[in-house]
Amino acid sequence: MTTSQPSTGNDAPSESMITVVIAFSMNVLVAVAKSIAAALTGSASMVAESAHSWADAGNEVFLLIAERRGSRGRDRRHPFGYGRETYIWSMFAAFGLFTVGAVVSVMHGVSALTEPEAESDYLVGYIVLAISAVLEAVSFLQSVRQATAGGERFSMHPLRFVNRTSNTTLRAVFAEDAAALVGLAIAALGMALHQITGNAVWDAVGSILVGILLGFIAVFLIKRNGEFLLGQSAMPTTRSQILRALLDHPDIDRVTYLHAEYVGPNRYYLVAAVDIVGDLAEHDLATRLRGLEAEIELRDSIVEAVLTLSTTEEPSLTP
Repeated sequence: MTTSQPSTGNDAPSESMITVVIAFSMNVLVAVAKSIAAALTGSASMVAESAHSWADAGNEVFLLIAERRGSRGRDRRHPFGYGRETYIWSMFAAFGLFTVGAVVSVMHGVSALTEPEAESDYLVGYIVLAISAVLEAVSFLQSVRQATAGGERFSMHPLRFVNRTSNTTLRAVFAEDAAALVGLAIAALGMALHQITGNAVWDAVGSILVGILLGFIAVFLIKRNGEFLLGQSAMPTTRSQILRALLDHPDIDRVTYLHAEYVGPNRYYLVAAVDIVGDLAEHDLATRLRGLEAEIELRDSIVEAVLTLSTTEEPSLTP
């Protein structure tokens, strides 16, 4: 194919790795600070936030493994490469967020409802929450920049791009950091209401709300990773770009069928029915098709290309 490679809307692996490394570093610092504050204040909301940050830090380890293992090329045992392994490790990260973050936070909140913590000096807690907000914002802004750049290439809102992109590490970091900032606000509100009213129920409710928030994010990430593991078609814009590139090839007269499916972040399995220019003999036609497939597979984004012949009665596709 002689045209330039179409934009897929996914970012370079190095940028995703930087996003994960920044998120991991920030979450470790935040988790240590929150753990100290939780021990000093006895706040249920702070305990929930501590569990949240440790869960996020552990999840980033899974995401780092996902980036590394999923980037391997194809071999004889895995002709489509290892891209889908990215979604497997990201699934582990989502389950970790649910079990360690959501379940622990809700259980601790329920326990605090039955056995309320004594009122304490929350100044340390407020300071730690403020510092945590700054650190979480640093990580979140990196994922926002990456999502914004990807969304601009597709004329998409960053939130829609995060939902649709095949870059599962970006989606996980973006969602977890957004949840972390909302969770900090919930924890601060729970501690403030406890301090104002003297009723520890507010702090316990804050812990439960943080757990519910994490559960919602975890279920969303599990669902999206599952969809990519089952087989997710390329975005309509990407499909149109691939179709246009095929039609621009001098050996292809028309295309009557096109299917592009993700086999990993920014990796596609392509099937197309095409009408070859001219009236070639069967042997020459088979050779031409194999040559076109090999040419298409020179693109980094196309892991495997399978071309078949169109019939005369099939309608042509247009970009």
